[in-house]
Amino acid sequence: MTFVLIFIFGAIIGSFLNVCIYRMPRNESLVFPGSRCVSCKKPIPWYDNIPLLSYVLLRGKCRSCKAKFSSRYFFVELISAVCFPILFVNFKLNYIFWIYSLLVFSLIVITFIDLEFQLIPDSISLVGIFVGIILSVIFPGLQGAFTWQRSFLNSILGVIAGGGLIYLTGVLGQLAFKKESMGGGDVKLMAMLGAFLGWKMAVLIFFLAPFFGTPIGIYMKYVKKEDIIPYGPYISLASFVAMVWGHKILSLLL
Repeated sequence: MTFVLIFIFGAIIGSFLNVCIYRMPRNESLVFPGSRCVSCKKPIPWYDNIPLLSYVLLRGKCRSCKAKFSSRYFFVELISAVCFPILFVNFKLNYIFWIYSLLVFSLIVITFIDLEFQLIPDSISLVGIFVGIILSVIFPGLQGAFTWQRSFLNSILGVIAGGGLIYLTGVLGQLAFKKESMGGGDVKLMAMLGAFLGWKMAVLIFFLAPFFGTPIGIYMKYVKKEDIIPYGPYISLASFVAMVWGHKILSLLL
């Protein structure tokens, strides 16, 4: 029953994440107006706004104008609903579970905004850097430390390692290909992850992300002929792997 409730709660959070994904890059309020169809602008009643279920029952269409809703709405709610129980299974309901949940929900928003707009909002990444440092001081166990001083140091080193590695990659890529190869948003995203997870996990994420991004990047480059390939989604996926299985991966490698 706990597992089911957490799944449902994750789907509800995913519904709000959809609001963030649509409105944040358009500089719209996250609160007002309420949920509405982007085509006919009519408010969506509560019974048509039940996570996952409403999309299936309405076949992804607006009840009023029959306009097709993006499948993104369903998948964001599903991803959020699935990630929440995975974190629960691994961390139970302790403070790490709630902090990681906050981080994962932020990464979901970043992923889908980056896919559509090739943009990572500073309002998430820059604020996230400071939030990650503060939480590391309050909860030293977040960094695997026993004192706040040690945890603070690990968080700062994580910001430097995460942001520095991806920035250096961008500089080398620009020298090699004579064009920008890594956006500033990716640098700030990696710095944010380092603030939450520490320098070891930041380095692990740096090396994991290409495993997810390279095959898709090759497909997009040479099949779809796309020149701009967002990297944020692959960093986000690598981050989730690092959060859940990172310590096991590091123990195997070391």
